[in-house]
Amino acid sequence: MGCPGLRPLVFGNSDSVRVGDPVVAIGAPYGLEGTVTAGIISATRRPVTAAGTTDGTDVSYVDALQTDAPINPGNSGGPLVDGRGKVIGINSAIRAADDGGGPAGGQGGSIGLGFAIPANQAKRVAEELINTGKATHPVIGVSVDMTYEGDGARIGGKGDTPAVTPGGPGDQAGIEAGDVITAVDGERVHRGDELVVRIRSHRPGDRLTLTLLRSGAERTVELTLGSATGN
Repeated sequence: MGCPGLRPLVFGNSDSVRVGDPVVAIGAPYGLEGTVTAGIISATRRPVTAAGTTDGTDVSYVDALQTDAPINPGNSGGPLVDGRGKVIGINSAIRAADDGGGPAGGQGGSIGLGFAIPANQAKRVAEELINTGKATHPVIGVSVDMTYEGDGARIGGKGDTPAVTPGGPGDQAGIEAGDVITAVDGERVHRGDELVVRIRSHRPGDRLTLTLLRSGAERTVELTLGSATGN
């Protein structure tokens, strides 16, 4: 049976969102269905990582929209809409004040730092799931040393994992173990997770220019993003 008078929400273009734009978050925080909270976009392209399990594994990487609209546990999965009522994001995570740690999807309460998956990215993933039954994400075929404390993202393997996947996009572009990637298409990256998020904001098949340091010398390489499934 249909519900007369109801109309589905329309997706907006999350790439056109700007800091200061008014937004409304819709969800069921703490089980309170149909709750709306208002605020603004306080940052765009914010690199966010959130663990999906209690042991810290199953990490998700999001090139997020940041909002000060109060978001609490139970808002996740609800829409973030702009001033015209178009969906520009999917509420995903908050930074909680209780432990001072990273963004979390279900701990603590709002301190005005909420994060949403951009609608364009969510739409692409949804279309893939509908059409193929699985979702993919772009990769450059390298392992990032997340323990590196310098500026940039250093390429380095761990255990049996190679630093650069043989035959992968990075290998074909000439990336080597020990290289430090400092920018993606001219946009600076300062940490390993920032590099992952910047790559994930694109589509498999996109062509990127990476800036990297090797033995103190800067160089640029171009590559075409590969594709992988999973987290």
